[in-house]
Amino acid sequence: MIGFFISKPITLYALITGASKGIGKAIAIELAAKKNNLLLIARSENLLKALAKDLADEFGIIADYLAVDLANADAGYAIYNWCVEKNYSINILVNNAGYGLNGLLDEYSLEEHLANMQVNINMPVALTYLFLPQLKKHPSYILNVCSGAAYQAVPGLNIYAASKAFLLSFSRGLRYELKNSNVSVTAVCPGATDTDFPNRANVTNAKAKKLAEKFNMSAKTVAVIALNGMFAKKPEVITGFVNKLSAFFAWLLPKSVLEKSAAGIYGLK
Repeated sequence: MIGFFISKPITLYALITGASKGIGKAIAIELAAKKNNLLLIARSENLLKALAKDLADEFGIIADYLAVDLANADAGYAIYNWCVEKNYSINILVNNAGYGLNGLLDEYSLEEHLANMQVNINMPVALTYLFLPQLKKHPSYILNVCSGAAYQAVPGLNIYAASKAFLLSFSRGLRYELKNSNVSVTAVCPGATDTDFPNRANVTNAKAKKLAEKFNMSAKTVAVIALNGMFAKKPEVITGFVNKLSAFFAWLLPKSVLEKSAAGIYGLK
């Protein structure tokens, strides 16, 4: 008698950082609507718990969460080890968490800047590195949420813009490295979006706030555009015509002109 062993299908998840608010939350909702199981990562445990329950109930998916401060150097290992202990396998990694600090370099402590860079730069690299062997086992996607600020220096929001330029360059280089694998890498570069970013970044300049409000896109719209680009395996996605035009001018105009304009928006002379 010949026996047959039928392997149990692996349950796959989408892991999203910064999932409790803004673009990350909107991406989580859109992925849940597409019947993707979710692993939600952010600092706010109460918000994550409520979101996980709501999405599981509404869309009939599996949703779990881990509250962790991504500014901690060992947060990447904490997330990865949690997934290993829970036997969670992912096929979508969304590096969304990020924030800015508005002001001059010496207006913040070195510790604040390093924590900012830890979240914006080190964490996407760490999570990508740790989960890459797992991602290569299945048709998978990496979505890195960059910014329209990635295309130029922004005095007054300097480290944020530089960190997003890093993430964009990292995404494109990684995409090429993985071109013969199962993993597709997409960078999405939103412009002004209706999120809590201005408050988290301590943006107080009225001109900057007014300009952002004028061109704000909803987090849902950004999430839909980002995911459409990701599933279409596009290398780079800029959300909206105005933001595409801004990126074009960032390429066309002298850097000194762009920097002076950006500085004026954020209250610098």
